[in-house]
Amino acid sequence: MPSDHQIQTILPKSLSPGDNIGIIAPASPFDKNKFLKGIAVLESIGFKTVFSQKIFEAHEFLAGSDPHRAHLLNSMFADPSIKAIWCARGGYGSLRILPLIDYNIVSSNPKVFIGCSDISAILNIFLSKCGLVTFHGPMIESLGYANKQTIQALNDILLTDQPLTLKSENKFVISSGTASGVVAGGNLTTLCHLTGTPFSPNLKKKILLIEDVGEAPYRIDRMLTQMKLAGSFRQIAGVILGLFKNCGESDQIYRIVDDAFSDFHIPVLAGFNIGHDEPNLTVPIGIKARIDTDKGCLSYLESPFRT
Repeated sequence: MPSDHQIQTILPKSLSPGDNIGIIAPASPFDKNKFLKGIAVLESIGFKTVFSQKIFEAHEFLAGSDPHRAHLLNSMFADPSIKAIWCARGGYGSLRILPLIDYNIVSSNPKVFIGCSDISAILNIFLSKCGLVTFHGPMIESLGYANKQTIQALNDILLTDQPLTLKSENKFVISSGTASGVVAGGNLTTLCHLTGTPFSPNLKKKILLIEDVGEAPYRIDRMLTQMKLAGSFRQIAGVILGLFKNCGESDQIYRIVDDAFSDFHIPVLAGFNIGHDEPNLTVPIGIKARIDTDKGCLSYLESPFRT
């Protein structure tokens, strides 16, 4: 795989009320009632939703076979009437379809692409292989239960073209400083499982976002240690921590992260409302931002959309 700096950044076009949003399920099956509540939220914002009835297929712990899930993704990118693509749920399965995605179709038809959790694999591979800027944000299945801050954050980023500044509402400085770099990352478990594969993200000069849910502290430590030993963090610019829900005491997680990154002498800032809880703020993956631990913020330096 080419390194990121060899690939030109591709910005999607910004959205407007009335645009068609295509819904796909690249990973696990989902609850249909929760799904429909999430669809209602998108439609209340003013978007139209488009999805195949085949999205409801299930095969073991997956939302249909690998070719089926990849086909739905490729088809949404190829359809000129679809202006954005939103994932129904994470869970597990995105890694399995990475070899089946048509990256030429994705590059030729850049669109807003939104997901989190297991979908972090797709967010980062779109950056690495296509240069496409994507969005780490809430799934359709959780949108029906999202609080006002989550919904407002969606509106603020998707329906404007201004650069985003994100405050750490529960600010905790693990390592002080400032740094600039392209934001990458997402769910730590998913990123760790990409390590050693042809799809492992290039984090050189990146600001790494990590979050997780339901992982014991020793497992957080093991994943960070594995990635560190594999060289994943070499020349990393900085780290921001989202939510680590049901992962033990925050102070222990922060000590583990401090130990993992102390050798790099980079800014590490915790306390962002990003991940598996409410609010879950939407943030761009693939454009430059600046982390400032004194101000407790991550400030994007450009709009995620093309004019």
